[in-house]
Amino acid sequence: MTVHETPAPRPLDGRVALVTGAARGIGAASARALHRAGAAVVLAARSADALEALADEITEDGGRALAVPTDVTDPLAVERLVARTCDTYGRLDAAVNNAAGGGHPPTPLAEVDVADFDSAFAVNLRGVFLAMKYEIPAMLASGGGAIVNMSSTAGLQAVGGLAGYVSTKFGLVGLTRVAALDYADAGIRVNALAPGPIHTGQLERAGEQARSMAAAAMPMRRIGRPEEVAAAVVWLCSDESSFVTGATLPIDGGKLSGTPPFRRPGA
Repeated sequence: MTVHETPAPRPLDGRVALVTGAARGIGAASARALHRAGAAVVLAARSADALEALADEITEDGGRALAVPTDVTDPLAVERLVARTCDTYGRLDAAVNNAAGGGHPPTPLAEVDVADFDSAFAVNLRGVFLAMKYEIPAMLASGGGAIVNMSSTAGLQAVGGLAGYVSTKFGLVGLTRVAALDYADAGIRVNALAPGPIHTGQLERAGEQARSMAAAAMPMRRIGRPEEVAAAVVWLCSDESSFVTGATLPIDGGKLSGTPPFRRPGA
């Protein structure tokens, strides 16, 4: 760039974005991508140390970031998170509701502990409801905004043994559509993403064999990267998707498209 050139405008310059579940994985990648797109970023999760480290990273890269440790199952904590955002930056333009947790390992439905099922509901579905309940009034006061809720391919196609996770992620698609309809004429767009297998900490801990099996089951023969989900987050938060609301976009390497063609071993 010469001295006469000016930097190209970024799609989220001057905007403020909030990310829950921002401590790692897709949430952290989304926060970095939103920062690179020009937004000030508010980071929320239960892990204070991880949030502070990410906030420092973004700040050192020339951005604005605020870490607010938050339990999304606590209404008062979520209300404080949004109030802190508006007190610090004066507005809220975008939100990525990515926090997830609770639930149970693969278990036949009749053997699922009630408390485990309830824990998935509390974080994955009720937590997103609480986030939107407080994000939406702040966005209305800012003149509109965009919300991205993190569902899953398991919210569009069931996975046996995961009653808690699947039911909450299916519910999240419905909740997204209701919010989109409620606020479509008020300048707030609400969409969801449905990632397939993504190389985050969970798949890392599962080991190389599990990652290879997951990749082999994908039509593209690989698993996704958090940055690929984050790119879709930025698009849905920007004006480039200005006529998109109530949609659920799979980020899945073709997983939900159907059965890939037969291939001979070694082909």
